[in-house]
Amino acid sequence: MDGVLESHNGWTFLTNHARVLAVIADNRNARIRDIAARCRLTERAVQKIIADLERGGYLSHTREGRSNLYRIDPSKVLRHPAEAGVTVASLLSLLVRNEADRHRPVQPSGPEA
Repeated sequence: MDGVLESHNGWTFLTNHARVLAVIADNRNARIRDIAARCRLTERAVQKIIADLERGGYLSHTREGRSNLYRIDPSKVLRHPAEAGVTVASLLSLLVRNEADRHRPVQPSGPEA
């Protein structure tokens, strides 16, 4: 599958919930199998995360034939007090990239660039 990186060991900056939400934001019709592959999680773990996000009001879905169409509520604020007032839209604006940008190397920014 395109866009899937090799597995990673050790700590990371993002939670699995943020990763799943970003994949769904990138493709509202994503299958659980594809989300799991992109996030390097099991399908069961993705199902649990989606259920958490739906219970929290961050995500909803409607059935379209044999697939789901997901809807993210961009106005919901993040749960942790340290991110008080930060919306899902703000988070996703950092995480979701255009497909064309996905294959370009990241350019350094700042005065040393």
